[in-house]
Amino acid sequence: MKKAISLLAAMTLAVSLVGCGTDAAAQKEAEKAKDETTEQATADTDTTYNVGIIQLVQHPALDAATEGFEAALTEKLGDKVEFTLENASGDIPTCATIANSFVSDNVDLIMANATPALQACETATSDIPIVATSITDYATALDIKDWSGATGVNVTGTADLAPLDGQADMLHELFPDAKEVGIIYCSGEVNSLYQANEITKNLEKFGYNVTAYTFSDSSDVGTVVQTACGSSDVLYVPTDNVAANCAETINNVALTAKVPIVAGEEGICKGCGIATLSISYYDIGYAAGLMAYEILANGANPAEMDIQYATDFTKEYNPNIAKELDITLPEDYVAIEME
Repeated sequence: MKKAISLLAAMTLAVSLVGCGTDAAAQKEAEKAKDETTEQATADTDTTYNVGIIQLVQHPALDAATEGFEAALTEKLGDKVEFTLENASGDIPTCATIANSFVSDNVDLIMANATPALQACETATSDIPIVATSITDYATALDIKDWSGATGVNVTGTADLAPLDGQADMLHELFPDAKEVGIIYCSGEVNSLYQANEITKNLEKFGYNVTAYTFSDSSDVGTVVQTACGSSDVLYVPTDNVAANCAETINNVALTAKVPIVAGEEGICKGCGIATLSISYYDIGYAAGLMAYEILANGANPAEMDIQYATDFTKEYNPNIAKELDITLPEDYVAIEME
């Protein structure tokens, strides 16, 4: 990839030499520098960027984020960008394998979709720019102690965190008489632990007794949900990739027990929740794509680019589960389109 700084240097040389005006050799050198600058600019126009994408697992939310990312870069670069999309199928070691493969291929940029994908990429390279999306908290994911808004390393991107105080407000609006709230998440998801800790603080302000129920992988989800349902009036499931992949299992247990679930995002709510305060994953993916464009085409430094957050949130509900539980949602809730 051609560097903008080399263009500037060549142009500066051309101007300074022309300014002398009295030396034919200098004039000739100036013309040569100008020609080289023009050729370099033309070469830049013809550059094709190779972008590797690691998506942790196939899921509607992550799929939408990838779709938005590709759409933004394609709109900006047309056929000057090529994507290699690899899905780790929920396996964290596979994320590392894919990341190392992209580094070996010397791609121009890596997009990491979900926290384990980001962590694998950050371990694999400190040189290739990384733009991530569907990350709840970058400071937690990258173990950054003094958070300033930018990572300070070769990573930037967009976050998928809806306001946790807003999520707690929603739960209280719908279930003000509940006493026991269970939070279900995967113990291996560091961002889920962050969400659980933060929303617990907000829920306790309403007087709820909050208990965390964690599972290690998909094999023990059903058992953990069964235990949680036995002790909870309502459950909360954060934006957890393993939980999202096991939404059907969670729903089978919770719906049978008649225990409602408030979810952290639309995809999980569609599978097992009654309501969510959700963002558009397509939109945060699209925003990440625009950030990638600034890095590839305009030389932006990811270390200095502030993480971007969703600004629009929608109260949504699952009409099928609402009907099953005989719960009527307030009028300002929007029904999720079910397949």
